Amino acid sequence: MAIRDWPEGERPREKLMSLGPAALSDAELLAIFLRVGVKGRSAVDLARDLLSSFGGLRPLLEADRARFCAEHGLGDASFVQLQAVLEMSRRHLASQLTRGDALTSPSLVRAFLASKLRHLGHEEFAVMFLDSQHRVIHFESLFRGTLDSASVYPREVARRALALGAGATILAHNHPSGVAEPSDADRRITQRLKAALELFEIRVLDHFVVGDGEVVSFAERGWL
Repeated sequence: MAIRDWPEGERPREKLMSLGPAALSDAELLAIFLRVGVKGRSAVDLARDLLSSFGGLRPLLEADRARFCAEHGLGDASFVQLQAVLEMSRRHLASQLTRGDALTSPSLVRAFLASKLRHLGHEEFAVMFLDSQHRVIHFESLFRGTLDSASVYPREVARRALALGAGATILAHNHPSGVAEPSDADRRITQRLKAALELFEIRVLDHFVVGDGEVVSFAERGWL
């Protein structure tokens, strides 16, 4: 049965307009993005098939072009549209941070860092530079690869902080393994950076480790 023949309260678009997006399932949200199904399958049926094939919404959203376009019912046009939607979401999170004090919303900081780092297949170390009132000046990825005490350079972080006129920083990096638990090396890197930046009266407010389903805060654990 085509979606237009469903009861109005069960159609994804009408349901979203009456109840809001949070009321929809992953398949219903994806169906709205897809707009149409394929022969013999409605958009919702196709969405369910795709979620099953990819193993969930997140793997689908993070799939590369070849994997995404290999699925029946998808293609370059859908891939391009999805990348635009994801980038708009990331920029929306970034604009929310730059409009105010990032530290008044730890959940927003977590969401922003996860959107930037969670999908990467390699380790990446980034810094959020803040002014003396803890407003965001700039977010920048500085190091990538296997992160250890020899591959993260405090002098480079300090140089960028001074160039940007930062008074504080929030450090962040991801664990491609998906496990957000900080390692001993993570703690050593944090202490080296904290000591180096303190020489210039620049504070390290937190260090977030981004995993598959969790973002761990050093500050919340009392490690800073």
